[in-house]
Amino acid sequence: MSKNPTDAKAPQAAQAAAEQPMPMKVDVKIGSIRPEGSVRAFASINLNDCFAIRNVKVVDSTKGLFVAMPSYKAGNGEYKDICFPVTKEFREQLNQAVIDAYHQALTQSQNQGQAQQMAATPPFERAPEHGSGMKMAGL
Repeated sequence: MSKNPTDAKAPQAAQAAAEQPMPMKVDVKIGSIRPEGSVRAFASINLNDCFAIRNVKVVDSTKGLFVAMPSYKAGNGEYKDICFPVTKEFREQLNQAVIDAYHQALTQSQNQGQAQQMAATPPFERAPEHGSGMKMAGL
């Protein structure tokens, strides 16, 4: 009984497909932004609509913003992450998604604050618009 060469390739193709990482869908929601202190925001992350991570922190340090995963304090005083990315590539993807969402939420928050401030300011206290209205000469 002879084996068909394509039969031998089928398990190899299935194994190669299994080894390829699935693209991870990362959805980030920024829950609260804090203008003071080192913790700038808290985020919630959903991975592939299958796994949720809460209490992820966006922390401002001397080296810039970084993402701190939820952690607990061990008996020796060290903080241990409860969950974390396993590969360097996914850590970079996750960090970038959280930082991007933070910047987007920060910009949106600032824009809303400016719009609310404009709405609260009476029209006569606002800066005049240039180029509209009549100009009178000789006075």
